[in-house]
Amino acid sequence: MSMDWTPHVVTEPARQETDQAPLLVLLHGFGADERDLLPVATHLPPQFQVASIRAPFPQGPGYAWFPMLGDPAFDFATVEGVVDRLAEWLEDRRGHHDKIVLLGFSMGMAVATSLLRRRPELVDAIVGCSGFALDAALDTNRFFDDEGAEARRIPMFWGRDPQDPVITEDKVEYTNAWARANTKLTKVNYAGIGHGIGAQEISHIGEFLDAEVLGARL
Repeated sequence: MSMDWTPHVVTEPARQETDQAPLLVLLHGFGADERDLLPVATHLPPQFQVASIRAPFPQGPGYAWFPMLGDPAFDFATVEGVVDRLAEWLEDRRGHHDKIVLLGFSMGMAVATSLLRRRPELVDAIVGCSGFALDAALDTNRFFDDEGAEARRIPMFWGRDPQDPVITEDKVEYTNAWARANTKLTKVNYAGIGHGIGAQEISHIGEFLDAEVLGARL
């Protein structure tokens, strides 16, 4: 499914100039906007250029990538359209960056993992915060290429609070199984952050990016 949507993007230059700066793409959560995750990026390695994308559908005070899974309005075709449009956007930037990393919060993590599953060759690492991956049972058209994702096994960081009140246990169990089978997973639990991103987690994300993305450039 194609959709007539031009992503609205806020960019921040790399704070430390390098040749072909790696690109960190921020994908916000349900009801937030493209500025929501920018403060997190300021604490991550300065070599990254940052691009934060606004989801296409107005939702409360912000935007959403697609309706909630329990919403009668949810249709996997909407996911397909959003992911394919984002993949086109990433493809346009692939030649300008030697590495592309996706950082998604909550529903944004579902989008990040879906991008990997659709176009594995476009993504070099994923950071997921308090989120999930979409169950392949929703994908009746074989939109995802999990075989391609498994073949690449890119590094993936997944941080969450075991007591997260938003992401249900079935989503956690599916995501854990999928990520272990298809990525090089680093999974860390953080008590007390709820459905959010904690300071210790941000520090660990920086270490992950240093080791798995920037270190891999040497």
